[in-house]
Amino acid sequence: MSDYKQTLKLPQTGFPMKANLKQKEPETLKFWAQMDAYSAMVAANEGQKTYVLHDGPPYANGNIHMGTAMNKTLKDIVVKSRNMSGRQAQYVPGWDCHGLPIEHKVETELKKKKKELPAVTVRKLCREYALKFLDIQRTEFKRLGVFGTWDAPYKTLDPAYEAATARELGNFMDKGSVIRGKKPIYWCCSCHTALAEAEVEYADHSSPSIFVRFPLADKRVQALLPAGAKWDPAKTFVAIWTTTPWTLPDNMGVCVHPEFDYVFAEAGGCLYLMAERLLAPCAEIFGWDAPKVVARVTGAKIEGLEACHPFYKRKSPIILGDHVTLDTGTGCVHTAPGHGREDYDVGLKYGLEVYSPLDDAGRFLTDVEFFAGLTVFEANPKVIEKLKQVGNLLAQEKISHSYPHCWRCKEPVIFRATTQWFISMEANDLRKKSLKAIHETVRWIPAWGEERIGNMIENRPDWCISRQRNWGVPIVALICEDCDQAYYDTPWVMSVVDRFAKHPTGCDYWFEAPLEEIVPAGLKCPKCGREHWRRETDILDVWFDSGTSFAAVLEQRPELSCPADLYLEGSDQHRGWFHSSLLASMGTRGVPPYRTVLTHGYVVDGDGRKMSKSIGNVIAPQEIIDKYGAEILRMWVSAVNYQEDVRISDEILNRLVDAYRRIRNTVRFLLGNLADFDPATDAVAPGAMLPLDRFAMDLVESRHQTIQQAYEDFEFHKVYHTLHNLCTTDLSAFYLDIIKDRLYVCAGVERRSAQTVLWRALLILLNDMAPVLSFTAEEAYQTLPEATRPGGASVFTMRLPEAAQALSDAERQAFELLLAVRGEVTKAIEPRRKAGEIGHSLETQVTLFVESQLKNFAQAKLGDEGLKEFFIVSKVLLGDYDLAPDEAIGAEVSSPVKILVSKAAGAKCQRCWRYDDALGTNDLHPEICPRCTAVVLGA
Repeated sequence: MSDYKQTLKLPQTGFPMKANLKQKEPETLKFWAQMDAYSAMVAANEGQKTYVLHDGPPYANGNIHMGTAMNKTLKDIVVKSRNMSGRQAQYVPGWDCHGLPIEHKVETELKKKKKELPAVTVRKLCREYALKFLDIQRTEFKRLGVFGTWDAPYKTLDPAYEAATARELGNFMDKGSVIRGKKPIYWCCSCHTALAEAEVEYADHSSPSIFVRFPLADKRVQALLPAGAKWDPAKTFVAIWTTTPWTLPDNMGVCVHPEFDYVFAEAGGCLYLMAERLLAPCAEIFGWDAPKVVARVTGAKIEGLEACHPFYKRKSPIILGDHVTLDTGTGCVHTAPGHGREDYDVGLKYGLEVYSPLDDAGRFLTDVEFFAGLTVFEANPKVIEKLKQVGNLLAQEKISHSYPHCWRCKEPVIFRATTQWFISMEANDLRKKSLKAIHETVRWIPAWGEERIGNMIENRPDWCISRQRNWGVPIVALICEDCDQAYYDTPWVMSVVDRFAKHPTGCDYWFEAPLEEIVPAGLKCPKCGREHWRRETDILDVWFDSGTSFAAVLEQRPELSCPADLYLEGSDQHRGWFHSSLLASMGTRGVPPYRTVLTHGYVVDGDGRKMSKSIGNVIAPQEIIDKYGAEILRMWVSAVNYQEDVRISDEILNRLVDAYRRIRNTVRFLLGNLADFDPATDAVAPGAMLPLDRFAMDLVESRHQTIQQAYEDFEFHKVYHTLHNLCTTDLSAFYLDIIKDRLYVCAGVERRSAQTVLWRALLILLNDMAPVLSFTAEEAYQTLPEATRPGGASVFTMRLPEAAQALSDAERQAFELLLAVRGEVTKAIEPRRKAGEIGHSLETQVTLFVESQLKNFAQAKLGDEGLKEFFIVSKVLLGDYDLAPDEAIGAEVSSPVKILVSKAAGAKCQRCWRYDDALGTNDLHPEICPRCTAVVLGA
């Protein structure tokens, strides 16, 4: 018996089956760095249409986590996919280097020394801290395989950036949009600073819930009671409810709704005013037995009545407000304009004092009777005690409710009225213009993002842009020492901004320069006429910093442009970067800074729980890289529906490892069977290809179009699933399974036709893989002989040759029907295999009883040889459907088909293993079939 193995064209490739990603990826990163793969990728599209993704800057204050790893990988997929499709997309990464998170870390390290150091020194330490972690994060992002201008990122601490931010403040000032005034804002007593809406997060908190009565001795009450009713002013009260007892010392009024029905109800010998609908639940809480309604009035009728403060000798007038609800409480709202937005607004209308006698630590000032020196939370029990003492506490209990906390220190925050800087939402129609842009200009993905940010903009207060910290861009203004008037004339502001741009450390100039250098000579206060000035020490809200990145980066970097095509961040940025960027751009440019906004969810563990150190379920990106390689992390990002919260666990990752192996093995098979293929000389023109190969080519091209559209629509999970199915189902289980015989056994056009499909399929796979499986795509591309690479030294410089003309719908449908029949044939063979009648499918002969249209197509397109190959059997006969014998099996396909399986006639060819009754017809090779004999002799 001869050994014919040496005559077979078996696969040959240096692309290993085992990936060894942990070892191989650093080598690939080194290769990319040496050849500057990012620049080469971008240069390959020189002159083509551009696409701008603007990077939202992460904080430079720690190692990256799974959320930032997912975010950067998503951006990388977008940028690479746009480049691979022929557009020039550049990626300029950025870092947010200012703000409380970094200053807080520096303060923790300094401890008590911080109070002794000048602002300039603290700023220097913050800068060093930010730059240290910027370098750490940059290395970690590059390890993920993310491309970008890593050597030239944008940093919010760069002098040019700081100057651009301060200039945008000047533009707002010039338009009359900036206000300095005393308003209640979120205040962190621990961090001693104002907070933006985006810097507040909600968590459960236990608070005292108290009902309090305010004496109501106003003589006008008598007129509201029935004629002849007895009325005792000393025993008449208005009842209120609050969960912040500490705000009662600052009470300035009681608010009722003008349209609600209120009652004077008699209980326990006293008369109480409250909302009629809430009388019954309140009576139960107070332990009243059948309170008697003496009179009914609408809220509008009691406007102007004067109650008395429950423990201070001052009036507390009854006022009207539409914010009053009947959800809980009494329908009469304790109003402290210094401690609530709605309280402030209604207090402004009635001229109430904005009283908030607290220091920056949240302690009552020395002139606050009974509570001086106490923090607000220390004051709660003392206020309750005082109410008991004076007899005005109706009821108390503890409640657990959602309460605002500082995002940095996690401590509860308060509303506190202090003098702050604001950007007006009404001046220059900022709110109106922003809402119009949200609903008419910007594309939101997912679509619910439009409603979410729209509601936030519609209901938000004026933008508090001042912070009482050191590390940030200063508010360029002078404050009169005598009358507190602010000076911020636009030409002067812009002249100072120009000095920021020229200073080695930017706006440190503001903190370093002598006051006389900053204050214009002879400047008199326009209010009091004096010349005693101090520089403003507040800095800008860090969200204003990052929100002006369109001006500092998009409008300044030559490789970018404004508006950006895409902003892509977590869903929390509807109230963060998306929000501040929109307001900053609409306020000074009148247009949004982005065309499309895409959001992703949070990363949670396998059980859907938020990652937390206390739970012990935190997974760091480096852990995944060390165990699986960055490629599997990238694959995970593409495989999930990132628009929702995304789960990750070892079980999920292990499933992806299996999927990765299947994709890799498909690539390996393609490479192995192209070892002797040179497309320049061996490629077969589409018209000369075997029909099956044309169908396979059409199938691959169709999947490619699906993947490209999925990239375009940011549906990366569809990219993953289509790519995986292309490898495992369309190629491995169908086409590659069929043509193994032809690739190994045949020569000439039959083999070259199949190789042409493999070459094109490989290029498509690499093109479609590269944005996600970047390391593997590059490794495979480098394995290709240089002559077969369609341009460039990297897979990212490759651009696909033009596709062949697609099959007609009729031809495609006919092949799809045959493909369905193939599945039925496999099922029909299986019982005989299980019974031991046959081993391999090549031991069988199949007879298909079909209608004439399918019969004619199969004979014309595949012929006898093609049918054997297609069904991987030794012989296929075609018969008329009407002549099928009873034992033929009906096929579950869209056309009438019956299948008859029998044992193949003849002997087994020792080269291709098909059964053939023509073995022995050649004396030189009696053990092989005529097909194999022709190949061997031809060789």
